Amino acid sequence: MKKVMTGMMALMAAGAMLFAGGAKEKGGTKEKEKVVKFRYWADNTQYSQLMQDIIKKFNAENGKGIVVVGEETPWDGGAFAEDLFNAAMGGGDIDCATWKLTSTPLFVNNDLLADLTPYINNWSKKDDIDANIYNVMKQAGGSDKIYVMPWNIQVLYMYYRPSYFAKAGISVPKTYEEFLEAVKKCTMDTDGDGKTDVYGFGMRGGKGGQEPWGSFIHAYGGSFAKLDSPEAIKGMKDFIDIYKKGYAPPTAPSDGFAEIIANFKSGLTAMTVHHTGSAAGMVEIFGDDVSAFPFPAGKGRWTSMGDTETAIFKSCKNPDAAFEWIAYLAAGEGQKLWCEGTGNIPVSKTVGKGAYFQNNRFMKASLDGQGFAGILPIRDTTTEFNSTLWPNTVAQALLGKISAEDCMKTLQNGLYR
Repeated sequence: MKKVMTGMMALMAAGAMLFAGGAKEKGGTKEKEKVVKFRYWADNTQYSQLMQDIIKKFNAENGKGIVVVGEETPWDGGAFAEDLFNAAMGGGDIDCATWKLTSTPLFVNNDLLADLTPYINNWSKKDDIDANIYNVMKQAGGSDKIYVMPWNIQVLYMYYRPSYFAKAGISVPKTYEEFLEAVKKCTMDTDGDGKTDVYGFGMRGGKGGQEPWGSFIHAYGGSFAKLDSPEAIKGMKDFIDIYKKGYAPPTAPSDGFAEIIANFKSGLTAMTVHHTGSAAGMVEIFGDDVSAFPFPAGKGRWTSMGDTETAIFKSCKNPDAAFEWIAYLAAGEGQKLWCEGTGNIPVSKTVGKGAYFQNNRFMKASLDGQGFAGILPIRDTTTEFNSTLWPNTVAQALLGKISAEDCMKTLQNGLYR
């Protein structure tokens, strides 16, 4: 009998060991590991190594038995999102992933994303992220629910040449009206030959120009919701006038990113709009004679925001653990490590107040724009609007072939058809 009992106890002990499977020791007790499968892309090998280091640090220090398993997949021109969608629809076991807001409607409409609203509302660091950023997340999802967790962003601001401002006798504009005056005064004939050799504003009328243009549309209280409103049309008239009055280069109607940056670097323009991605090249050429300021406020205020976020899938088996991980990236040590390592703009106010960001004039301008940054509406028509309708229609308006009113009516109908 004693031998039988001993055998039964051995079997029970073996069964307990099998049941414990993924358990680990913690303070003399066994705690089951909570595995979170995280898919991400990295723009280069340096960022890839950084993400792996952040995952390793989180796993070692979270103290809650959470084990993040990172799976890197190339962005591949957007195929990353398509692969995620196919995997989620097919019942794949990805728990969370890095994200672009443009993917949100498709996933939400197919009920694939976890609602993060309850988690964020109960999160101790909720207020460390600007309320405007959460509003952008809601806009992308099309409801008052938050399906996407902020991570890091790029905010457009105005580059300017301090030496040109000094020559024109002006200071950094604080209002939209002062900005328009600065554009006028920085359009100069510096050698006295009767020809303009410095233009006040490097206008982007080609592809991608809808983003800086959006700041003009909002300046009088307009918005993307109704592009043919009187307020939006007034902003469009200002945009046209800058070109018509000769305050922007003659090539502005077709100028894209490469052209506006080349014009600024050559000294042809006193101001132009972009983000921190151009800063290193500007400083290399101009040193201290280049700086930045956020687009000034009129009755309204807006600037474009580029984004990279995270999201949790509804099928996630450990959603609490997954939220711990994405919260670490949003406002924990992961946020600091990632943004300082990549030069992206943090969404965490605490991280943004650090010397690394505050002592960089370009990052400071980005951070100052967070409270009014936004995105264009995400619609089935948005890609065509950005790539074809906007540049073609705005070029006609700049060249005087159609009126500001007709331009904005065409844009409104095209975006909301």
